[in-house]
Amino acid sequence: MSLIEIQEIAKTYGGIHALDGCTLSFEEGHISGLIGPNGSGKTTLFNVVTGYEQPDSGSVRFDGDAITRLSPDKVFDRGIGRTFQLTRIFPRMNVVENLHVAAQRSGGFRSELSRWSSTSERARAKEVLDFVGLTRLASEMAGNLSYGQQKLLEFACIIIARPRVILLDEPAGGINPTLLRHLASRIRALNDEGITFVVVEHDMEFVMGLCHKVCVMHQGRTLCSGHPDEVRQDPLVLEAYLGTDMREADLTRSGAN
Repeated sequence: MSLIEIQEIAKTYGGIHALDGCTLSFEEGHISGLIGPNGSGKTTLFNVVTGYEQPDSGSVRFDGDAITRLSPDKVFDRGIGRTFQLTRIFPRMNVVENLHVAAQRSGGFRSELSRWSSTSERARAKEVLDFVGLTRLASEMAGNLSYGQQKLLEFACIIIARPRVILLDEPAGGINPTLLRHLASRIRALNDEGITFVVVEHDMEFVMGLCHKVCVMHQGRTLCSGHPDEVRQDPLVLEAYLGTDMREADLTRSGAN
């Protein structure tokens, strides 16, 4: 069943069509990949879904309800969390304090975390840090973490609230292979618990090995979607990334940059 439904979304910036009638959906319980050449509209679509940008036209529905023009906090209250290409953490706070701030956002499905002082909330913070592998760095200033560790911290600040859906914007960017494998294992574990994921990423090996379904965007529209093996061999995808004369194997090797 489709959990997020996006219909004919359009968004322009000074005559540039970032999204041009984009229509696609993401199924509940799946890990979906959202790929496409630079400038194809992937992050803009995330911004529209999560309320950071208002579309010129079109609609977004979550679990059957319209969320098209809700503010980011209202979207979050519905159960949609997201990360960003550039991490949004508090570098002058330590790791636990960052989780504290994340937990204080009241309302909706986050209300259970509004009283940080209780034993249950402290236990929840430890559980999340254990889960992402940052327990030993709990007292470390967030700004001292490696870039990959900062991404894990941002991830922790989302999952502490137990959202139904997590949108990840280029989670593999700047992360070493060991941390990337760890992140993939955490995504799969959360998905096994019922959390739906949508992942924007340029690392094709990461996407094809992680996702149940891959959607391809090109020039602000949906080009195709399907099982990773189908998408990998689609001539339209190869043309959009590399031109018609390139072989399918080159898509994986290129990283689609």
